Amino acid sequence: MPDDDRDESPDERADRNWDELLQELRVSQTGVQLLAGFLATLPFQSGFDKLDGFQRGWYVGLLALAFTTVGVTLAPVAIHRRVFQDGAKPELVRAGHRLTMAALVLISVMLGGILFLVVDVVYDRWAAAASALASVVVLVVLLVALPARVARD
Repeated sequence: MPDDDRDESPDERADRNWDELLQELRVSQTGVQLLAGFLATLPFQSGFDKLDGFQRGWYVGLLALAFTTVGVTLAPVAIHRRVFQDGAKPELVRAGHRLTMAALVLISVMLGGILFLVVDVVYDRWAAAASALASVVVLVVLLVALPARVARD
């Protein structure tokens, strides 16, 4: 049901939208933080020294991407802390929405990149590229096409 059909004030709508956004962020933050923490531990594992230069560079790029993604998923909370009780809930919801959409893109890129690295280490670069391409297709279907279909219906 669209927001316009609800019997709520603009402030109530902003509160509800913020609560819903927080629930979405809770789900994504946990996964992103776990992935970032896992990536941060890899250099301390015994097999890490077997990675070639390309793989190490890819890993460092993934680590930077993971920590950027953590920052993007935490940013709405930081904004909320800054504007708390300033009557800026609609602006907060808009900023949180944009940051959450950016986080979904970053998470998708990170997942494809992690898949590429793992398959590259386990098999070879061609299999890694094919796996990463397949992950892009799957994620576009799940994160773009499916939501668009649901919105249309």
